[in-house]
Parts: sequence; structure tokens; C-alpha cells
Amino acid sequence: MTVSDSVKIREVGPRDGFQNEPETIPTARKIELIDALARTGLPRLEVTSFVRPDVIPQLADAAEVLAGVDIPERVAASVLIPNERGLDAALELRARVGRDRGGRPAFDEINVFLSASETHNRKNVNRSIAESLAGLERVLAQARDAGLRCEGVIATSFGCPYEGRVPAGRVLELARSLRDAGAQEVAFGDTTGMANPLQVRDFFAQARAALGQQTELTAHFHNTRGQGLANVLAALDAGVRSFESSFGELGGCPVPAGATGNIATEDLVSMLHEMGIETGIDLPALLACSRRVQELLGRPLGSHTLVAGPIDWR
Repeated sequence: MTVSDSVKIREVGPRDGFQNEPETIPTARKIELIDALARTGLPRLEVTSFVRPDVIPQLADAAEVLAGVDIPERVAASVLIPNERGLDAALELRARVGRDRGGRPAFDEINVFLSASETHNRKNVNRSIAESLAGLERVLAQARDAGLRCEGVIATSFGCPYEGRVPAGRVLELARSLRDAGAQEVAFGDTTGMANPLQVRDFFAQARAALGQQTELTAHFHNTRGQGLANVLAALDAGVRSFESSFGELGGCPVPAGATGNIATEDLVSMLHEMGIETGIDLPALLACSRRVQELLGRPLGSHTLVAGPIDWR
């Protein structure tokens, strides 16, 4: 990798982070934070999810948030879609908001998800992998027909807290199915922080060979056991240039106990910038967003750069 290379980051805190907080952040505060994040230079932003409000009440205000945010056109906004009903609701809102904004839609991309292990998928969405995949194939087809860019996310790609090791072949078979159904991008999630750098480097080499050059490969690491940034470096060595992270190290997985947050976006950006890798992100502006959400939640967050501050070489 050379210093001329650049990396794309999708900020997932407003969805992945907020949904895992014990309290529900007020809608107006969410809108303020999302608008601020959208002005840090982040190229991609996951805004919310169209899930059942009785299952994840923290995101029950998805429609209000999407109607209220002011995201610049240069930022690709995405939403997580759990099923066909969720997509129908999302498309209806997208059309309505687009009319109100003179043609600017509420979001540009959708993400769909399933787990690579049967047990985690059952506990997470109460479906078998086969049932989830069949539904997501229909969602992807409908979303592509609507002109949306699509990402397929595979949770527990590097290990399952219930089943242990997950065979890479199984993960890649699911990835090919998502690609063939219309996903232009496939993200591989280390949902409970079980990956290690050697495993990551080998896996992404296999993934590139299996999925070809046209499918964007994205890495989604959690810092549960402190190996998140080491895994980023391994993925970079394997050619990955797309990552997902969460400001303040918010997030986790609501299913197993102890599944702490995503890698902090500011920690990721700080490391990349120190390595001479361009992201286009204003680190001080990003840190201001993390300080704001930390104050809002009223407790320290896990981000290292939030505590230590950016490196000053003067």
C-alpha cells in the first residue's frame, strides 16, 4: 500500500451505534449529530433502519430523522433494511421526502444483513439463514429496480459466539448469493470481535478471488477484544479500501452479552492519516461530534483518540 492510496469510510454510528444504547436519543439530537457528521468529510453515512419499533425502539423515529436531516449531496446516505416490509416503508418515505425536497431523496443506498451462523441468525432475526437469504434476494431485486445502490452485510463472518469458528467457504457462498441477487458491495462483519489479523488477511484474499473485481469489499470490525485496528491493517494489506466504523466507538451487537462497540471512526481516521492514507475526513470536526454524543449520553466512550486527542507534530 502506498501513501497515495485512499480509503472510504461509512459512518454507522447513527444506526449501529444508537440502536445499541440503553437510552433512546431524542430525535432532534439525532438530527443535529447526523447533520454534523455529514459535514466532517465522511463520504458515506448510515442514517437509520426500518426495523420494527417494538423490537428496536431506539430507531422508532426513522421516518422523522430522515425527513429532518440535511445531508449534502456529496454524502451517500444509507438505511438498513431488514425485510420486504421495511423496504416498502423506506421507499414510500423516500418518495415523499424527495417530493418535499424538490427531488433530493432521503437516502441513496440500502444495506441488508444476515448472519453466517445459524444460531446467531436465529437469535438475531428469528429466521434460518435460508429464510433470510430468500427474503433478502427479493429485497435486493426490488431495491435495484428502484435505482438504489445495495450493500449486503454478513454478520459473524469471522466467528460466532455460539458456534465458534465459521468456515470461510460458508461466508463466501453467502457473499456470492448476495452479489448475484444485486448487492454491489458486500461487508463482512466481525460482530463480536473474534477476528485476528492473520485470519483477516487470508479471508479477504479469498473473498477477492471468490467475488471478482467488480464487487466492493468492505470490512466491519468491532473492538471487543482490542484487535480492531490491527484487523484494519491486515485488511488493508489484503487490498480492502472500504471500512465501516462508529464515532465514539458506539455500538455492538444486541444479541450476545459483552459484545462491545465498533472500532471508533476517529481512531480509524487518526491511524490512517498517520500512515499517510487519505480519507477526506476532518478529524477535529469528527472528534467534536464524538464529544457531543459523549456529553449527551453522560458517560465516557471507548474511543482512544477522543481521550488523547489527535497527534500534534509541531
